[in-house]
Amino acid sequence: MKDSTNVARSRDVTRVSPAQVDDDEIDLMELFRALWRGRWLIAVVALVALVAGGFYAFGVAEPQYRSSAKLTVEVRTNQVVDIESVMSGVSTETAALNTEIEIMLSRRVLGRLVDEMGLTGDPEFNPELREPSALSGAVKALKGLVSGGAETGVRVEKSPRDKTIDALREALSASIQRDTYVFTISATTGDAQKSAEIVNTLAQTYVEEQIAVKFEATEQAVDWLSTRVAELETDLREREDTLKQARAATDLISPVALEGLNVQAKDLRERLAEMRTRADAARDDAARLRALREAGDRAAIVEETGNPALRRLLVAIQSGDGGAAALFEQQLDTLVATAGEAYERLRGQADALAESYQNIQERIDRQSADLVRIEQMAREVEATRTLYDTFLTRLKETTIQRGLQQADSRVLSDAIIGEKVAPRTALVLALSLVLGLMAGAAIVLIRQFLHNTFRSAEEIEAATGMPVLGQIPRMPFKERTDLIGYLRDKPTSAPAEAIRNLRTSLLLSDIDNPPKVIMSTSALPGEGKTTQAVALAQNLSGLGKKVLLIEGDIRRRTLNEYFSDVPKGGILTALSGEVPLHEVVFHDDRLGTDVLMGEKSSANAADLFSSDRFASFVTRAREAYDFVIIDTPPVLVVPDARVIGQHVDAILFSVAWDKTQRAQVVAALREFESVNLRVTGIVLAQIDPKGMHRYGYGGKYGAYYGAYGKGYYEAG
Repeated sequence: MKDSTNVARSRDVTRVSPAQVDDDEIDLMELFRALWRGRWLIAVVALVALVAGGFYAFGVAEPQYRSSAKLTVEVRTNQVVDIESVMSGVSTETAALNTEIEIMLSRRVLGRLVDEMGLTGDPEFNPELREPSALSGAVKALKGLVSGGAETGVRVEKSPRDKTIDALREALSASIQRDTYVFTISATTGDAQKSAEIVNTLAQTYVEEQIAVKFEATEQAVDWLSTRVAELETDLREREDTLKQARAATDLISPVALEGLNVQAKDLRERLAEMRTRADAARDDAARLRALREAGDRAAIVEETGNPALRRLLVAIQSGDGGAAALFEQQLDTLVATAGEAYERLRGQADALAESYQNIQERIDRQSADLVRIEQMAREVEATRTLYDTFLTRLKETTIQRGLQQADSRVLSDAIIGEKVAPRTALVLALSLVLGLMAGAAIVLIRQFLHNTFRSAEEIEAATGMPVLGQIPRMPFKERTDLIGYLRDKPTSAPAEAIRNLRTSLLLSDIDNPPKVIMSTSALPGEGKTTQAVALAQNLSGLGKKVLLIEGDIRRRTLNEYFSDVPKGGILTALSGEVPLHEVVFHDDRLGTDVLMGEKSSANAADLFSSDRFASFVTRAREAYDFVIIDTPPVLVVPDARVIGQHVDAILFSVAWDKTQRAQVVAALREFESVNLRVTGIVLAQIDPKGMHRYGYGGKYGAYYGAYGKGYYEAG
């Protein structure tokens, strides 16, 4: 019987996917719905921001007026090296133009402006003349608290003039019009006429500053050029004297004479080479004759020398003339001596030529060095003279330029009375409205993202994948003993109708096998499961059915708070089987059902419900009653509900509206899944209609909201 009727046990358990619970993707439609639900909060925040912006624009902000003037810069293009230019126009480079802006807003120029206009006496620029406000006093006190009242170092207080310059700098701005050499300078103050006066005075001061800088530069140039010309004149004279002395000390006639010496040296070098060649030839001839004489071969001697006398004497010797041999030797000795003398003579001539060449070469080297030195000195003298002439000419030109300086800038258009630029009322109101809308939307979205509970059936179904069978509003009573009376006296109220809708959804959840044994549980205590069980029992009894309400939470035992005059005995007595079931239960006439109260037991409750006696008890109750409703302990607190769930046909899981956390619901459902139990449906309990309306869910999800219930439900 247990296996056939217990439809709660199923292998096909609906698992709660982590992706369904911890979905990292952003649902844009859900964001839009959240914003739409919080539209009234967004509207209120936007209205508050708009009022605050209007109060600031019309009541707090001081009007500011801006006046502008235009100046143009006279530019000229200079060569990279232009020694003739002492002062020139401004460069066309962007860096130079930006530099002019910095000069225009420099402390030197602004200081002259402050002195000329007497701005140190204007409270708008001199903070010491302003009356201290409550805000400034609070800021000063806060600084004192932060610093602990101790000075970390010597503090140098700025003078009133320096403070005025700083304030004036904040009120001024300057810019360059694109692709032009036109500057726009603007001043923003609390007075339209003052803004124009400041801008016009600044433009005039800047132009005068340029002239003053040029005059100062001219004077510095004249002084520097005068000193430099005097130095160059002295240097030129010294160099000219040194050149004269060098020319007098050398024997150099002229570069032409030096060239003649070079030609003469070349001729001597050629003659010397020729003479040395001839001397070498004479030496070789003498050596051959001596070698032939020593060899004694008269025929070879005659053949070598080609001397006719030796040839005749050789013939005579061959003819047998005895005296011819002596004459031949004498003649040969004469030839050898003559060859040796010729060699010695040529060698002497070569040595003489070498000595002459050495002497003339030394003269050339000495005079060449002198020529190079003198020419170098002459070039230095000429360079110094050129530089001296140039500086002297520039000195005369610069001296003439005194008093003729012109500014590099001129005013194109003077400033007129300033126009109001702040506060921009329309812009302030528009920004306030936009910021208010953004802040309101941020509050709504932050509240949406941070809330970790359930406020609608759609949220529960999306997070768990379980159907929501009922949505029960909060019962309008303070004491639990008033529940049964309220349900009996107001059968058409919204809570009663919600219980009736739950009953219908539960009975139709399985048309073929309608549940008989129904368990009511929750994740944690205080989520309306017991109230739901009592109300459901009362509603089922209204169908004329025989209903048994069992208190399965024997650890806490809160069911007695709903009834008075509860008799002794309870579930432990019924489990013993010694007493018939109808003798253990008591019938409550107001509720119209039988009630079996819980009893305190020394045994563990989970072990008690796991016993065969409890299974037999559930079987007897199933046979004796049309419906059995068991109120069980919370799932996350004790395991009793998972044990009792093995014997029931339907499990109703209560979730407290905007109270039970999502993680707790998921954990409780996983507890059922771990023992192969499937929750039949979820009940969203303790719904606050005002809270639903406040969160933007009002009128969308069922009978608990009065706008749809008028004419159908009795006021609770």
